[in-house]
Amino acid sequence: MIRFDSDYIEGAHPSILDALVRTNFDQTAGYGEDAFCEEARTIIRRHCNDDTLGVQFLVGGTQTNVTVIDAFLRSYQGVISADSGHINVHETGAPEATGHKVIALPSHDGRLSLQQIKECNEAHWNDPAHEHTVQPGMVYLSFPAENGLIYTKAELTEISEYCRANRLYLFVDGARMGYGLTSEACDVTLADLARLCDVFYIGGTKVGALFGEAVVFKDKEMHRSFRYAIKQHGGMLAKGRLLGIQFAELLRDGEDCLYYKLARHANIQAARIKESFTKKGIRMWNASATNMQFPILTKEQQQKLAQDFAFERWGTFDEKSDVVRFCTSWATRSEAVDALCAAIEKL
Repeated sequence: MIRFDSDYIEGAHPSILDALVRTNFDQTAGYGEDAFCEEARTIIRRHCNDDTLGVQFLVGGTQTNVTVIDAFLRSYQGVISADSGHINVHETGAPEATGHKVIALPSHDGRLSLQQIKECNEAHWNDPAHEHTVQPGMVYLSFPAENGLIYTKAELTEISEYCRANRLYLFVDGARMGYGLTSEACDVTLADLARLCDVFYIGGTKVGALFGEAVVFKDKEMHRSFRYAIKQHGGMLAKGRLLGIQFAELLRDGEDCLYYKLARHANIQAARIKESFTKKGIRMWNASATNMQFPILTKEQQQKLAQDFAFERWGTFDEKSDVVRFCTSWATRSEAVDALCAAIEKL
């Protein structure tokens, strides 16, 4: 069985494993206060063109989302998200378990528009009884969105300007950040995100690392207190140097860094899959240019491909067909894509 159902089913890039082995017996301070983590912070700040940014490391995406949301928001505030947003559908209510309601807005393409955000926020403040309802305090976006689409720099700029004018934090979930930044459809850089967002994270778990996410923020209060929130939410790793080593290895060498190389590889392989479906006359559900592709397949076509390939059913398209997801990763082999493309041709 060849798997295309996720982008975190492999372990880690050999360079990361080599770095972990090479430094295995080095003695360091714990909890991310070591030289390796400091090196990674310096590298990330360099990518962002801002040496004043706070950078902290957590172990996984859910811990990161919950910690950021709870640290930035007051107890009576909630977070605006697309209804398909990860915090709304795939985190078992984790943000709400900390007391912060997810204010889910319908989205036809997995993204939020400025108009939606504006209408949601203004509806709250124009309600004479607004103090009896959850106050919007943050806007949560995913880059890429759950369906592989990305925001343009212009869209992010408009949303950022509105959020700042209305005291809403802008938080970008970057679990798949590398695949978005290296997409042919992308005109956004890490420096843009650092300028436009209050907080975002660079995902390592899904882009070549064993585990780990790097949170980047500019809020002055968070510089002083964010580590308290990490500890309280169980996201602080005693052997924190394991995170610093990985992110330094991934992001060293600027625009030519391993992180971008691995992400581009996944996008290239995904584009090959998309091309095979298109040549076969099979429609794509959307125009994703990242590592996730969404063909519309009949039940029979799904059954045939499922004999040799694992993929994810995304949702019902009509009574005869479903939207399914094929997901490549930093480690997807060309031979595996060759086999899938051959099978698609035989449908």
